Amino acid sequence: MVKAVIFDVDGTLVNSVDLHARAWQEALAHFGKRVEYERVRYQIGKGGDQLMPVFLSEEELDEFGEELEKYRGEIFKRDYLPRVEGFPAVRELFERVKREGLRIALASSAKADELKTYKKIADIEDLVEEETSADDAEKSKPHPDIFEAALERLDGVSPSEAFVVGDTPYDAEAAGKAGLKTIGLLGGGFPEADLRAAGCVRIYRDAAHLLAEYDSSPLASRASDAAASD
Repeated sequence: MVKAVIFDVDGTLVNSVDLHARAWQEALAHFGKRVEYERVRYQIGKGGDQLMPVFLSEEELDEFGEELEKYRGEIFKRDYLPRVEGFPAVRELFERVKREGLRIALASSAKADELKTYKKIADIEDLVEEETSADDAEKSKPHPDIFEAALERLDGVSPSEAFVVGDTPYDAEAAGKAGLKTIGLLGGGFPEADLRAAGCVRIYRDAAHLLAEYDSSPLASRASDAAASD
């Protein structure tokens, strides 16, 4: 039986993946690392601790990694965060989840201050019971730390009693390492095949599509027992 839903945020609840990719691309270029946009974009969903080693050597990480991540955060908040918009029907989906008696937590690779803004953008501030951010995890996705922290805060909920909803392969990989199953959304722009390969048990276009198909989704009480036994 499902007791809780743990939602990713970027690309799942708010349309921010392209903007994060642009901010990282700009920050990398500022430090002399010119990387194609699509290569950067495919890494969004990871925190900086897991993204930067893809493009920087150990020597570069030691030399300017911390400064680069700080610069990325500054330009994102200044130039890109004001452009982030919520996806349609996110609040309605959360309201449906709450009506079904399920608990809601957020688990994001974003910093805590960014997460606060995202909740406001998505209009879900009053519907979230627990949340974890990059500040609560030693390592970001695809490591399981953030989801494990969310489960700890959802006292009394076991991994088999919760689903993750996310948009990247890194969500599914991290969730799987924490013993959680993942519902994938395509709002972040990752290929459906990649989400399935990473372990997503069901895939929907976006929050609105999941809401429209809720009764036959793994979140529905009559479907959850079957999904849990797969």
